[in-house]
Amino acid sequence: MRALWSGHVTCGLVSVPVRLSAATQDPRPQLHQVHAADGGRIRHRRVCEAEARDVAEDEIARGWQAPDGRVVVLHDEDLDRLPLATRKTIEIAGFVGQTDVDPLMFDRGCYAAPDGPATARPYALLVEALARTGRYGIAKFAVRTRERLAVLRPRHGVLIVQALHWPQEIRAPGDITSTAPVTEQELALAETLIEQLAGVDVTGLHDQYGEALEQVVTAKIEGRDWTQPPEPVRRIEIRDLMEQIVSLIVSSAGQDQ
Repeated sequence: MRALWSGHVTCGLVSVPVRLSAATQDPRPQLHQVHAADGGRIRHRRVCEAEARDVAEDEIARGWQAPDGRVVVLHDEDLDRLPLATRKTIEIAGFVGQTDVDPLMFDRGCYAAPDGPATARPYALLVEALARTGRYGIAKFAVRTRERLAVLRPRHGVLIVQALHWPQEIRAPGDITSTAPVTEQELALAETLIEQLAGVDVTGLHDQYGEALEQVVTAKIEGRDWTQPPEPVRRIEIRDLMEQIVSLIVSSAGQDQ
């Protein structure tokens, strides 16, 4: 896998060289914007407002506009020389329990591979220590044009660097909670329903939208119609919820006899 970043995982005086590569991918057919009349691709031009002309990729830099209106132009070499400790280092600040990190903070994950034979032993030691203690490492690192917060966690003997949203990026939900009262009997029945449906195999689920999209694309290429989807399963209405729960309880009781 192509390395997206290389540097060191550091914890105190310990330093482990690693390479990061993407842990996820999107296998669905990629859609592009096209002209509906003839299928021609829609291209987005890069135009310089000052000179009113198209500019090439190698002419493009990044810029920051100062309060007085002046633009500070930043080139790749400027970003490569940032005075930032985490520019080439995943610096572990400490360790927390797995339940101490709100899943809402999780962003994309990367595989961290040991960078060189001499790194194999300290890499394996870090992964195994995280697995045995059941803790996550909390770290910061800089990638591309921003510094990221991350957790380091083990998965099947591999170190995962899971980027996190910064706490200030998480929006407050506002007043959207329900104040409707519920009884203990209703809670007990709802808990029974949850237990009855426990044990789903996540690995057995797949992207049906992507499959349907691929079916439509293939059918249009071959000049034929595509299979119509089945009727959607009727959703359980609120008024039917208690009936569904009671039915499950009765069915379960019959099987136990």
